[in-house]
Amino acid sequence: MRLTSSYPVLMSRDITTGTAFYRDTLGFEVTFESDWYVSLRHSGFELALLDPTHETIPGGFRGSPAGGVLLNLEVDDVDAVHDELAGRDGIELALPLRSERFGQRHFILVGPDRVLIDVITPIAPEGEYVERFLDAEDRI
Repeated sequence: MRLTSSYPVLMSRDITTGTAFYRDTLGFEVTFESDWYVSLRHSGFELALLDPTHETIPGGFRGSPAGGVLLNLEVDDVDAVHDELAGRDGIELALPLRSERFGQRHFILVGPDRVLIDVITPIAPEGEYVERFLDAEDRI
C-alpha cells in the first residue's frame, strides 16, 4: 500500500459549532464546507468534521459522534498557545499546562463533542524515558 494522505474525520453532532471552534479557536481554515461535511486545514495538516447521521456512515455506526478521541496538536510554543486560549470564554481545560518526564510540555482542552485536544511542544525526556526513544535524532 502506498499511502498518499491521512487525516482524522471526527463525527460531530453540530458541524457549525465544531467548524467555528476549529476555525476561530485553533486557527484552522475551511477548505470545503457543506451542511454534513467540512474539511479544515492548518499549516498543511488536515482535519474534517462529519455529521454522524449522514448516509455514508454504515448503519451500525450511524448517529454516534466522536468519542474517546484524543487529538494531538504539536506547536512551537505551547506556553504561548496556552496563554492565548486559557483565558478565553468557553474554553474548558481538562489538564493544566505541565511538563512530562516522557518528553512533552502540554495541556489538554475539551473540544466539540468532548474530543480532547492535547496541545504539545516536545521537550527533552528525562530518566528512564531517554532510552525509550528509538533514535537519538528523535530527542529534543
